[in-house]
Amino acid sequence: MTGWNWHLDGWIVLAGVLSACSCALLGNYLVLRRMSLMGDAISHAVLPGLAIAFLVTHSRSAVPMFAGAVIAGVVTAVLSQAVNRHGKVEHGAAMGVVFSVLFALGLILIRQAADHVDLDPGCVLYGNIAQIPLEAIGGRVPPQVVNLAVVLVVDVLFVVLFYKELKISTFDPELATTLGYNADTLHYALMVLVSVTTVANFESVGSILVIAMLIVPAVTAHLLTDRLSAMIGVSLMAACLSAIGGHVFAAFGPGWLGMKAATNTSAMMAVVAGLLLCAAVLLAPRHGLVSRLLHRRQMRMTILREDILGLLHRWQEMRAEGGRAMTHREVLAAVGDTRSVRQAIRSLLRKQFVEKASGPPDAGHTYRLSGDGQARAARLIRSHRLWESYIDRHFNLPPDHVHMSAERVEHFLTPELRHEIEADLTSPRTDPHGREIPPESIGG
Repeated sequence: MTGWNWHLDGWIVLAGVLSACSCALLGNYLVLRRMSLMGDAISHAVLPGLAIAFLVTHSRSAVPMFAGAVIAGVVTAVLSQAVNRHGKVEHGAAMGVVFSVLFALGLILIRQAADHVDLDPGCVLYGNIAQIPLEAIGGRVPPQVVNLAVVLVVDVLFVVLFYKELKISTFDPELATTLGYNADTLHYALMVLVSVTTVANFESVGSILVIAMLIVPAVTAHLLTDRLSAMIGVSLMAACLSAIGGHVFAAFGPGWLGMKAATNTSAMMAVVAGLLLCAAVLLAPRHGLVSRLLHRRQMRMTILREDILGLLHRWQEMRAEGGRAMTHREVLAAVGDTRSVRQAIRSLLRKQFVEKASGPPDAGHTYRLSGDGQARAARLIRSHRLWESYIDRHFNLPPDHVHMSAERVEHFLTPELRHEIEADLTSPRTDPHGREIPPESIGG
């Protein structure tokens, strides 16, 4: 394509946005209920519905075909739930069993009507979204756009009217039933809407985009937020971006890459949705790979700094007030001579938790705890020795077996936990080794 044409591209993008949003809206509940494969299951299971509708009516008109497909989708949801509940089979396995059996039944029935029914695999996979602008000739609104808009409005009304009930039944079906909301009724109502939405979108955008939009925007949003309302909003934004970006890249991307032919719009919308998911997997603030790596690195550095503070505290404790300060070489020998250790020492100096002074010529400079450093180190030592005392009291371990556990736990004991442990131990003054447990507050 040489340029953007609102009469062509506008209708395609609008249809893609309507389809993506209707699927993504319901997809949030499928993802949270761990039923993400339901869209895929319905897309396979509609085949016997289409075949039976034709065999009964001997017509390929839209109404009986749509009704047959929707009924098949609802039967898929009902049977999957029954297999899951009564057969004690995991949701994904139950859906796999049901849709594979129904799909096979559909193939058998289609063979019975093979002379009268023509199936276009490309239409099933990709839909006819690129042909929608042809329906707008003469200033008309394409019927596919009208159908998609109606489906989206129905989905929005359902979610808005039953938001509280859907939320409770999604996270705790037993609580919903206790509160007077029939969780099964809500479940099957949701499945009916998923079936209607899935089938209504097939002809326009194809199964690839429907399945992708039922899952990918919701998963993307779930990585970015843990609140349902925000998740719905983010998933709808991701769906819109996928639809718009997918058509832009499908229409103009090949030209940017020096290729002549445009690619399929529905498939490219699904690809863009996948790229947004990849970005969320990498960059999500809480659950993204980058943030988790940075958090782990920060946690390792925090633990390393606290280990050095504890080391200096124990050194000063053993040598009493006025004793020799610990040298740089001795610190590295005790903690390890690594780049991370040197970085932790520089950080402690920069935060003024540690003071540096000149030392013996052969050992380098020395380190002492500042007032603030002494207070932080004392809290760490207090956590360590309280935990040793707690393990010794309740697990009856030898004193030489409690140190390693305390080495790990000392970095994570909050003031509240320290207070609870102290109350449980009736305010001990010394640990199992006879060393003094510092008080909670130390000036400095």
